[in-house]
Amino acid sequence: MPLSRRQEKLQHVASQRQAGFIVVLEDIHDPHNAAAILRTCDAFGVQDVWFIFNKEKAYNPKRVGKSSSSSANKWLSFRVFKSVADCKTALKKLKYESVGTVLRPGAEDFTKAKLMAKRIALWVGNEHAGLSEEASAACDRLLMLPMAGFVESLNVSVMTAICIYEISRQRYGGKYQKSPREVAALLKDFSIR
Repeated sequence: MPLSRRQEKLQHVASQRQAGFIVVLEDIHDPHNAAAILRTCDAFGVQDVWFIFNKEKAYNPKRVGKSSSSSANKWLSFRVFKSVADCKTALKKLKYESVGTVLRPGAEDFTKAKLMAKRIALWVGNEHAGLSEEASAACDRLLMLPMAGFVESLNVSVMTAICIYEISRQRYGGKYQKSPREVAALLKDFSIR
């Protein structure tokens, strides 16, 4: 029996999701920024987004910015942590390389970084303070995007979009795609949603 258009779309999206790529958002204050990041995650096939609410008031990722995220939050998978330590432990258990975005001397130049680990977690910090010292220490690598203008930084959602794009570009190809079994499980989950 032929698939319906909806089933074809679900199948296509599930098959395009990346394996081994998690975006970790630490204390993102503005849910609209989070929603914009979720939209980028969906667009580039990042299924898993983890939130840490340590200092900021927690909000439900499934309910943020339905219009600004274009309902991307409906299709993504979330985990919420109350501490950096708990998130770090979960990532280490799954053997992820943690890469943090920072504004500090000594950080690796993002434009020259090789970002092709089998499992990679991109850590992004708060709009005002950036990654906390604890989160920075939890990362295996710290990266900084060089700025050519007068401003020192970009909006958190813009910076995250650039990072997601570059990681996705470098990791493009078969070994970073989900296995047929993972795609089938995700498709089943999508069908329920």
